[in-house]
Amino acid sequence: MFYRVVFIFSFFLSLNVSANDFLNFKTFEGNFNQTIINASGKEIIYKGKVFIKEPAKILWQYKDPIIKNVYVIANTAIVDEPELEQVIYTRLQSEINLLSLIKKAKKIDENSYIATLGDTQYKLLFINNVLSTINYEDTLENSVSISFKEIKLNGEIPNNRFQFLPPEHYDIVRQ
Repeated sequence: MFYRVVFIFSFFLSLNVSANDFLNFKTFEGNFNQTIINASGKEIIYKGKVFIKEPAKILWQYKDPIIKNVYVIANTAIVDEPELEQVIYTRLQSEINLLSLIKKAKKIDENSYIATLGDTQYKLLFINNVLSTINYEDTLENSVSISFKEIKLNGEIPNNRFQFLPPEHYDIVRQ
């Protein structure tokens, strides 16, 4: 479930930054708040920073309420959990033709688009032609909202930002 959420977010951020021009950027950097509300109304908010560099490098740095780094490089996800001293390597089952899907996103009003991936529908909100919020309901009927702030497009992000080498004392899990 966690990997699906990370991959979905990465999908939208890596290809859908500007409402007017989906494909005209090389890097994306910004702060995010990810709010998850379950069917009982319980809410949890995660905060952090995201870095994306074309063609297929993504780093989600969760800072609050836990510290966690999630790297997505092509079809591999790496979850670094410093507080648990472990890293989880996961091979994503398949690559999705993200470019094709994002081109099929449908505009529903001046600032909103709808895109579908699998059985899930995602609503994307743009402010001043920049992705502001992604909303959807996950397979566990949680309401998920990710909002972005302080976005920088096409800035310099060094390749080593996306490299991770686990410390020797880490437990390594491969899924």
